[in-house]
Amino acid sequence: MKLAIVGLQWGDEGKGKVIDYLAHDFDVDARFQGGTNAGHTVHYKNQKLVFHLIPSGLLNENCIGVVGAGCVFDPAVFFNELATLSKYTPNVAERIKISRFCHLIMPYHILIDKIREETKQGLGTTKKGIGPAYEDKYARVGIRLGDLFTPERFKEKLRANLSRKNLMLMEIYHAEPLSDSEIYEKYLAYAERLRSLVVDDSQVLGDAVRNNKNILYEGAQGTMLDIDFGTYPFVTSSHTLSGSASIGLGVAPLHVDSVLGITKAYTTRVGFGPFPTESKTGLGEQLRSDGQEYGSTTGRPRRCGPFDASVVKYSARLNGVTEICLTKFDVLKNLEKIKIAVGYTNANDFDPFIADRLEPVYEEIRGFKTDISKLRTFEELPSEAKEYISLVEHYTGLTVKYISVGPERDAMIVR
Repeated sequence: MKLAIVGLQWGDEGKGKVIDYLAHDFDVDARFQGGTNAGHTVHYKNQKLVFHLIPSGLLNENCIGVVGAGCVFDPAVFFNELATLSKYTPNVAERIKISRFCHLIMPYHILIDKIREETKQGLGTTKKGIGPAYEDKYARVGIRLGDLFTPERFKEKLRANLSRKNLMLMEIYHAEPLSDSEIYEKYLAYAERLRSLVVDDSQVLGDAVRNNKNILYEGAQGTMLDIDFGTYPFVTSSHTLSGSASIGLGVAPLHVDSVLGITKAYTTRVGFGPFPTESKTGLGEQLRSDGQEYGSTTGRPRRCGPFDASVVKYSARLNGVTEICLTKFDVLKNLEKIKIAVGYTNANDFDPFIADRLEPVYEEIRGFKTDISKLRTFEELPSEAKEYISLVEHYTGLTVKYISVGPERDAMIVR
């Protein structure tokens, strides 16, 4: 089985929990885009672990993790994350492979990102340097992980980049310039620590395919944050769709057998940008409180609102999704009434060009008003909960294959 996992909303759908649950049956978990802006949360042995760069299935010791060429890589964050993860699975470093084609997040990327976000033109990014790193990649001036192992080439590229970036920092942003020698030494030291982990990811994945290994392709962020098909310009800087798995890992599209979409039982968004079903009053506040809706990477409070079937249907079409995992279903337990957006008064379908003007039409049912976190079969669910799932399936045209009823790995109902 070669399975891609993608988010169908604005990120934070619970992909980390689902990947951790599924990875027991897989040999490889490969991240194909994004960087430290990801925050995939896994609950393990009563601890909450957040995966930013390392693939989230690696608590399963049968699984190796690949950080693919489509990712942007921050060595400092990686080593901090590795140190934390090693407390729970000591030999995890032996199971991590990092693409030599990854573009590096450099100190000037992070600084520029932070400065930009403090202006009126800020987009609500995580300030992790993701956008500026991808900018350099597509401007063909970026520095890749493989460059570190040819020091003279690295030095030349770093000096060329810093001459441009320092000019920008001083003349446009009125900030202090950065030292090339300090960055050079720091990143050469990273290179020595990373040397044994760096691979040609297309070769690793190609070997896994030929050996009939089971592969998870792990996406980050969500479809509505895709650089092309999301709610532009309030999006991330990479392609978050399932099609990006092929490009971001160097595997042929025919080696993706199927795609599982992940969506919350309601909707959330972090940062700026349109959100048709956002509730700024009681419902939104209750969902945020009951669901602990605060960003895993930034800690920012998430905006919350009812499930939007049209958004999920749009995202499923872009990704080739027919089955979904509905996460955080247990969070709805305190609601007297549960609403679902089934369409819009002013549009037939979700349209990102008018997302800020869409007016949702809601259908409302009775809440199930009971704790479902200990249930493990569909038959045990209250009738109102089953009715809600039927509504989701009816208005999205998708099959709800998995239902997550709590943060723990085993808190999952499989139909």
